[in-house]
Amino acid sequence: MIPPMTILITAGPTCEAIDPVRFLTNKSSGKMGYAIAKSAADQGHRVILISGPTNLNVPDLVDYIPVESTQEMYDAVEHWIKKADIAIFAAAVADYQPANISEQKIKKDAETITLKLVKTPDILGSAKQKFGYQGVLIGFAAETENLEMNAREKLKRKGCDLIVANDVSRKDIGFNTNQNEILLISADYIERPPKASKQHLSHIILEHAVDLAAPRDMD
Repeated sequence: MIPPMTILITAGPTCEAIDPVRFLTNKSSGKMGYAIAKSAADQGHRVILISGPTNLNVPDLVDYIPVESTQEMYDAVEHWIKKADIAIFAAAVADYQPANISEQKIKKDAETITLKLVKTPDILGSAKQKFGYQGVLIGFAAETENLEMNAREKLKRKGCDLIVANDVSRKDIGFNTNQNEILLISADYIERPPKASKQHLSHIILEHAVDLAAPRDMD
């Protein structure tokens, strides 16, 4: 019997401030990450849920850490990840942030404005390379084209054990829906579960994660 594990999960979007009232973000609802957190908690695992802003109820029996920006999520992951047997990065993290944040609300004076963006910290890529994480690492790939190819490239580039990929260009799955259709890609296999609810798919993702972690736990 596999003992309970500690599972770190990131979920939701991140928000990058432009001025005190405006920010850059994306369409992520957090539903997939929260579904995985609920499934893991229901199975008796300890869950550390690091989440950007959502309108979702926090699942029972999880350690909830709210964040807003990518930097805040990066710092929280760096602090907590070494406690985890499994880390599942389901958050839709902003790739860029404003180079400068205005201290005052930007007035609508000019006909156009130019917003300079710089890269945000790479949370998934830092897990093994900077944080020294040795557990099972699972990333998400939200793509609009070349789904399998881009997911396989991300698997290698980020040092993941598993990538969960989905096509966010479709209206019937992905962001802000209760349904999803995913590819599960590792170095050894690819699995294509049929389209289903995010809660159902969360059990499949969690099963793969625990299977990957179990041999390490027995070493």
